[in-house]
Amino acid sequence: MSDYIRLEGLEFYGYHGALVEEKELGQRFIIDLELEIDLKEAGRTDQLDKTINYAKVYQTVKKVVEGEAYDLIESVAEEIADRLLTDYSMLKGVLIRVKKPEVPIPGVLDWVEVEIERDNKS
Repeated sequence: MSDYIRLEGLEFYGYHGALVEEKELGQRFIIDLELEIDLKEAGRTDQLDKTINYAKVYQTVKKVVEGEAYDLIESVAEEIADRLLTDYSMLKGVLIRVKKPEVPIPGVLDWVEVEIERDNKS
């Protein structure tokens, strides 16, 4: 059995994209996270140090999305996964979704999304 903490719909403004205009103007990015962690001890003891402080997780994601500009949202997702797995040793794995609503595609769509799943062994 697995336990999860989910943070969904985190919105940030960043400068990621392959086009010059995307790097200059920036745009919104929406992030969904699924953090796999054993929550049994946290649930039994009601102690924050037995789980992951999701306010700190939010700040980690914010630093990545609002920080260094990447050409690909795949790279944004990978950097988020890497930092979370490095910073929080109790994580078993993460699932990261990066959504880009304002894509430069001549058509109607809600967003383009990349989803990656990583564990603490990779």
